Amino acid sequence: MEFSVMCKTRHVLTLVGSALNIVLSFIVFCFLDILDFVLCFVYKVLDFCIESEWKNPSSGSYSAATLDGSGKIIVSEQGETESEVVYLTSTKFQLEEISDTLYSRPSFVTEVSNQLKKLTFDTITITKSTEKKKPTRSTITINSTIVKLLQGRMIGQYLYPITRWSDCDCQFCNSWTYSTKRTLFVKSDGPKDQAKEDVVFIHGFVSSSAFWTETLFPKFSSKAKSIYRLLAVDLLGFGRSPKPNDSLYTLREHVDMIEKSVLEGYGVRSFHIVAHSLGCILALAIAVKHPESVKSLTLLAPPYYPVPKGESATQYVMRRVAPRRVWPPMAFCASVGSWYQYIARTISLVLCKNHRLWDFLIKIITGNRIRTFLLEGFIRHTHIASWHTLHNVIFGTSGKLDRYLDVIRDRLSCEVTVFHGEDDEVIPLECSYNVQRRIPRARVKVVENKDHITIVVGRQKEFARELEEIWKKSTKI
Repeated sequence: MEFSVMCKTRHVLTLVGSALNIVLSFIVFCFLDILDFVLCFVYKVLDFCIESEWKNPSSGSYSAATLDGSGKIIVSEQGETESEVVYLTSTKFQLEEISDTLYSRPSFVTEVSNQLKKLTFDTITITKSTEKKKPTRSTITINSTIVKLLQGRMIGQYLYPITRWSDCDCQFCNSWTYSTKRTLFVKSDGPKDQAKEDVVFIHGFVSSSAFWTETLFPKFSSKAKSIYRLLAVDLLGFGRSPKPNDSLYTLREHVDMIEKSVLEGYGVRSFHIVAHSLGCILALAIAVKHPESVKSLTLLAPPYYPVPKGESATQYVMRRVAPRRVWPPMAFCASVGSWYQYIARTISLVLCKNHRLWDFLIKIITGNRIRTFLLEGFIRHTHIASWHTLHNVIFGTSGKLDRYLDVIRDRLSCEVTVFHGEDDEVIPLECSYNVQRRIPRARVKVVENKDHITIVVGRQKEFARELEEIWKKSTKI
């Protein structure tokens, strides 16, 4: 009897809590919709006053454009729902995929009332002309801001060759501007010339190579360091790596920079990959491009959400990652960072531009007793890098991951191991099992009482031994 009453009471409390969460979420996110709209024009004015350039807010109206072979951009009108951009090189056009979530994020009221409206995007038409045939056109959609980026690239210039006023101008964040190589920052450990295998470490979102070098690297055995060369990279836009303001931070750009800076820069031919969170997407893309070179694939908390048929992949994944709810707190933080560009820019302005102040305060408060490498990775990037990487990689590649996993299942023979923290509130545990369903040979290990960060931090010695066993099984030495 008492047990039945307790169950009914718990059920009622759950319903009340859910209803309260919905009501509070409606109020809070309606306010954030208005606040982000206001901040949009505030930053527009500030950018004009400080940088002498009037920028169209991405939430405003859009104009279409036509790009022909001469590099001329012609404005026209046409509405679309998905977005791509042309990346112009000296020899060819390349289609650069852009997530529609960058420019199509309905207000909370619109979403709740199920009156979603399609935003109008700029359209680029690429005209191909020959001497005998009339020009043919293929249309893709694009935001007017991207047209400006293309104009800068076509004339061989960068729109923002110097640090923007809202970004940090310290030597650490801008060390890449003093080099002409324009390659990613790579921290290496182990034998330089006699390594039998290489291991590439790819960090997650708003992090850095220190996530690996400050935790795992010191814990690897001397034998492992005599066999494997360890290469941890700062992704484009993060840590000590370049943070170009004219980059779109797409999957292709991230992968190209890793290939240029790590695989080509260090002469890597045969390698293992260890990746965390966002880095898992890049790891899958690299493995698909280099199927004969990858010896093992170790993924930590991979953000893989299978998309139901009929759903927009990018919009579905964004709503899974950022459901616009005030509870739990992680869902609220993800929602603010994913849906509200100018609120996110304000947070970046406060944290990233002033990271030296936060470093100083934390050292005073803690008495300099703790390592701050996690905080350093979290606040040493630019808003442009984090915003575009989030949308173009995590959300924008959601429609590609099925194909990547199928290729790894069918064409690669390497061992696939997936680790996931039992208490991970950032990426749900089901994501790892989704990977296993797609790749049956993948081994999933759930680490008890560990979350998105402590799956490595705090158990680095144990994890280092687990990695060594994986590499040993995958490598004939």
